[in-house]
Formats: sequence, structure tokens, C-alpha cells
Amino acid sequence: MDAHDRKILDIIQSGFPIEERPYAAVGEQLGLTESEVLARVRALRAKGVIRRIGANFSSGSLGWQSTLCAARVPEAQIEAFVAEVNSHQGVTHNYLRDHSFNVWFTMIAPDMAAVRATLAEITSKTGIAVLNLPAEELFKIKVDFAMEGA
Repeated sequence: MDAHDRKILDIIQSGFPIEERPYAAVGEQLGLTESEVLARVRALRAKGVIRRIGANFSSGSLGWQSTLCAARVPEAQIEAFVAEVNSHQGVTHNYLRDHSFNVWFTMIAPDMAAVRATLAEITSKTGIAVLNLPAEELFKIKVDFAMEGA
């Protein structure tokens, strides 16, 4: 990565321009063209430096419910279980852990009844019970990785 790549990463982590042509706006800040910024972002994605570009919404502020879920999934069933979990629109992300509860995921839905219905459907289709762990208190941690000077 060169200095321009690091500056692009600094900008898009938390200051992604909400404009019709956001990469042109980033380019203006850096003295690059829109095409140059897009090519750099694509290259950073291809290298795995950037995994995802997308907005984060506060589900509670939008009137939705979110929850953390965990399941004990036998090794031989992980792929099928995760495929079922991922087939549900409200699942935001999931990950494996080295723990007896080895598959964790988060999901959002219009209300807790919809969350419970989705979890029941996952259990029905997979035969694996899902632990529903809605937050009792919300802690938001903002993480930016300063790239300038790195």
C-alpha cells in the first residue's frame, strides 16, 4: 500500500461521502480521479485489505430488534447449518468460535416475535437448537484503524 491507499482507507472507514459519486469526492480530497480511486479500492478488496463496504445502521433506532445467537453444531453439520442461517435475510454476520457454542451469528428483525420465529425455523430445518441472547444493555465501540503514517 502506498500513501494514497492509506489515505483512501482513512477516509472511507468513517467518512464515506454520502454523495451520488462518492469515489469522485474521495478523489477530490486526494488529487486523484474517480477512476483512480475506484481502481485502488478494487485492488484493496482483491488483496483482502477491504472485506466489506457498507453502512451500519442502528436497528433499535429504526424500530427493529437485534439479537446475538449461538449454537452447538457438530463439525459434520457446520456447513449445512451455516448455509441455513445465511439464507435468512435478517442475519447480519456469523462466525465460528473455538467453544462448545461454536457458531455465533447476529440477526435483526422487525420485532422479537419475528426473531423467535426465524430461530425456530432454523432449529426446525437443522435439528439444532439456537440460543437467543438479546442485549440487555447496548455498548457501541467505534473502531477506526488509522492508516496515515502506518
